[in-house]
Formats: sequence, structure tokens, C-alpha cells
Amino acid sequence: MKNVRIGVIGLGNMGSVHARNILENKVPGLQLTAVADIVAAKAALFPEIRFFPTFRKMIASGTVDAVVIATPHFPHTPIGIAALKAGLHVLVEKPISVHKLDAERLIASHTNPKQVFAVMFNQRTDPYYIAIREMVRGGALGPIRRINWIITNWFRSFAYYASGSWRATWQGEGGGVLLNQCPHNLDLFTWIFGRPQRVRAFCSYGRYHDIEVEDDVTAYMEYADGTTATFVTSTGEAPGTNRLEVTAENGRLVMENDRLIFTENEVPMSEYSRASKDGYTLPKTTEKVIPVSGHGGQHVAVLQNFAEAILEGKPLIAPAAEGLNSVELTNAMLLSAAKNRTIELPLDGARYKTWLRRKIAESKPKPVPVTASVVSDFSKSFNT
Repeated sequence: MKNVRIGVIGLGNMGSVHARNILENKVPGLQLTAVADIVAAKAALFPEIRFFPTFRKMIASGTVDAVVIATPHFPHTPIGIAALKAGLHVLVEKPISVHKLDAERLIASHTNPKQVFAVMFNQRTDPYYIAIREMVRGGALGPIRRINWIITNWFRSFAYYASGSWRATWQGEGGGVLLNQCPHNLDLFTWIFGRPQRVRAFCSYGRYHDIEVEDDVTAYMEYADGTTATFVTSTGEAPGTNRLEVTAENGRLVMENDRLIFTENEVPMSEYSRASKDGYTLPKTTEKVIPVSGHGGQHVAVLQNFAEAILEGKPLIAPAAEGLNSVELTNAMLLSAAKNRTIELPLDGARYKTWLRRKIAESKPKPVPVTASVVSDFSKSFNT
């Protein structure tokens, strides 16, 4: 096989971007042969490419070897399962599913190791996060003591939330900033630092926008080794920031404003504390600017990696199974806020599903009605 014949399912913002990148030959090894969307008018977006009104017709057509799933969140699970059962390679947009049980069901349907199954975690291609992970996992920082991540540069206006009937509703999206914007950050969090042991979160619903889901979150996490972490995010703050600070035995690592700075202790923190005869003197430090530039290949790089995994057997940047981590952490934060209590991990997926179904039953319809096709696909996400 010289090229992978690929179809894009869902021609919204990201689906159209992926299709365009492939069509413009930015991804060697991928050939766009089909697109699908429930909105027939979107056939005009790519008139030279065969259009299908449903994902099932595309999957059964024999025109594709692989698919990119870029629909609203709930259909990710049934579409992914159908594509995998049909023997296709699958790349799914984040989040892989809305809740843990669905994510586990989707991952379990990947039974053929020859099929490539990946998730679009494009931030894993960013050199800043790659460097941080290497320093943390490689031991350059020593034992981690505290993690603070303030990620509030996800600003969205009222127009954004009004742009689709599915946005910012429990029924259409399954959550807010945690499920839509922050799967990237929560994936990076677990990719770099691992999964915490417990979570306590506080969520504000419609704090900045007229929406029913969370648009402002502050979470506290604890790890088995005593490491603590805070995670703060919002879609209502302007100007926002993206500051990740890691306090460790060997010093402090800070990423902010496209700079990565390591303030290294001359003597490890705890060792200095035990040995110092002066209760006020800080250990001597050296400030090092970690040489990092640019933000990597992002979506195109993940598409390229997907093609190379199919054609050459290269390891995936983001195997789909790892998409479970951010889904579980999102679910834990939402459940913690709802129940006003600390949630232990691993999360009880059935308990979260029960809570989410109740929120969906209370969900208020938006002015633009949800299409029947989306509701149909969404309903299948609970058929466990």
C-alpha cells in the first residue's frame, strides 16, 4: 500500500481542517477519498471528494482504509466501534468518549493489533511539553513535590457557544471546558506526571456565559507518593494565561509565555533543609533557560504519525487507549464538584454514568434543535 485511503467523518471546524490538510498534500501517505456529514449542504465543502450522508454508508462503501472521527463528542463511541469492527484504522478526535464506561467500551472493541487506533492529542508534539516530560520522567528534577497548572487562555465568547446546538449542553456535549478544551491539558498532565490517586474539584456552571455546563474549574489532586497538584481552567477569563510550574527536590521548572526555565538548586531541597544551620537562608540556585522553540507539527504531525504507523509500523504518538486517562480525570472532577466530595481513582464509571444521565435528562434545549441523527448516535453511547 503506497497511500492510505482515508475518510473524514464530521465536517465541522476540526474535521474540515483535517480534510483540507490531507487534500493539500500536507500529510504524505494519506489520500482523502471520502467525507461524511449528516448535513447534506456540507458536500459543497469538498466537491471533488465523494460525500456520504452517514458514517455507516462511508464505512460500508469500500472507499476508505481508515477514518478520522471529528463529530461532536457522543458519537465518537458508536462510530469508532463500527469502524473498528469493519476492519478500518481509526483516528478519533479528543475526547475519545464522554464518559469512562464508553471509553472502555470503545477501547475494548480494538481487538486486532494490525489495526491502528489513535487519538488526536496534537499537544504531545509540542517541544515544550516533550522537554518537560523528559525532565520529569528522566529524573532531572528529582522527586516532584507540587504541580500547579493555570490554563485560562481558552477564552470563548457567547458567539462560540451559540454556534452549534450541541455546544455547552449536557445532552449535546456532555460537559464544558473540561470535556471540550481541556482534554489536551489533562492528557498532558497524566502523560507527564501520571494519574493522581484522588481528586477534589470545584466547578462553576455558566459563571461567564449563559450555558448549563462548567466554564470555570479549580481542582486539587493528590498522588500516592504525597505529590500535590492544582489545576485551574476557564473559558471566561481575558487575558488568560498558560503557566505550568513544577516544584521538585532539584529546583523549580516553569513554562510560561513560550519560555521554559529551570531554577536548579545547588543542593536538593530536603537535603539542604536538614543540613542548614540557618533557618532563613535559601539554597543557592542557578537559572537555566531550556532551549526550546516552536510548537511542533500539531495536527499535521499526528496525522503523519497515523499514516506512518499504518504504512511502516511506527509507534503512535498517542495510542487511543491512553485517551481513557483524560476522560477519567474529567469525569472525576465533574463528579467531585457535583457531590461536594473527594473522588478516589480509579473512578467508578457506572456511578459517573448514572449521574451524567440525570444531568442529560435535566438538559435544556437550545434555540437550534439537536438533529435526530446526533441524538440517535448519542443514545448508543449508553448501550453498555
